[in-house]
Amino acid sequence: MALLSLRFAAAPAPVASPPARRARAATSFRASASPSPAVGRRRPQNVPGDFFVDHRCIDCQACRWMAPEVFKRIDGKAAVAAQPVSEEDRIKALQALLSCPTASIHTEKPAKEILQVQNMFPLPIDTDLLPGVYLCGYHSQDSFGATSYLITHPDGNILVDSPRYTAELANNIEKLGGARYMFLTHMDDVADHRKWAERLKCERIIHSDEVESVTADVEWKLTGNGPWNIGADFELIHTPGHTQGSVCLFYKPVKVLFTGDHVAKSEESDDLYLFLMYNRQPVSLQLDSMRKLLKLDFEWFLPGHGHRIHYKDVHAKDSAIESLIANYTS
Repeated sequence: MALLSLRFAAAPAPVASPPARRARAATSFRASASPSPAVGRRRPQNVPGDFFVDHRCIDCQACRWMAPEVFKRIDGKAAVAAQPVSEEDRIKALQALLSCPTASIHTEKPAKEILQVQNMFPLPIDTDLLPGVYLCGYHSQDSFGATSYLITHPDGNILVDSPRYTAELANNIEKLGGARYMFLTHMDDVADHRKWAERLKCERIIHSDEVESVTADVEWKLTGNGPWNIGADFELIHTPGHTQGSVCLFYKPVKVLFTGDHVAKSEESDDLYLFLMYNRQPVSLQLDSMRKLLKLDFEWFLPGHGHRIHYKDVHAKDSAIESLIANYTS
């Protein structure tokens, strides 16, 4: 079992930010929360009212699990199915607005609460059941809207995958102690990792099979099949299938597994789901990787895409995994 030391001699030298791979429609809350020409691109599937989704939606699901009372999937993309009534639902809708990777969510009138909502990120997921685990928000179009998480830990905070870089989010992460590491689950969800490394001086970790030109300068490149440890509390589990070098992060004391694109919850049911249409490896290899998870004591899946999953105990988690394996082998 390999050990990644939590001690290092010096912070990595700043690296240059890469050219933007896609032009983003908006990078600040001001563009998304103000009246704009996008009013003319309002999807007709939206109900009348203040909030709406425009035609640039890429159907990444993020708004639908962040504010499910407001956003639904209609005709293949997100739309506002019900305008928020309560203040709680409005705040959730604004959190989704800021997180939308294509800036496709808008309000007809400027949202007076937007600065308040901006300062909520990173957002605690569940202070009782998942202490120190935060949702970063600010999903990136470069990772098709994948979710990034922040874990605060006495031995050094860890960013799991890369959110879209914004100075506002960086300031808030620094208030929580910054990040000592950025763990990248696989090549698809690296997004703005170089900008974050430059700002936070964090060391990045990725499997060597995921290294491409955009990740060539990552500080830690895992080799072999692991598992690997970051100190006593974090174990990295090699889970090839979606990609050859996909790796999940197991936060042992909190009983949570960060899965990247290895596995997620179906949007239509409570069943576990594999993104087979995007896989680069055989499904049999991915199912072998799922079998590894039967040996781990955790109760939460925190995926790169879609809803979080919480099981009542490890036996319920194992039952869900066994059902997935049966569904794909029958």
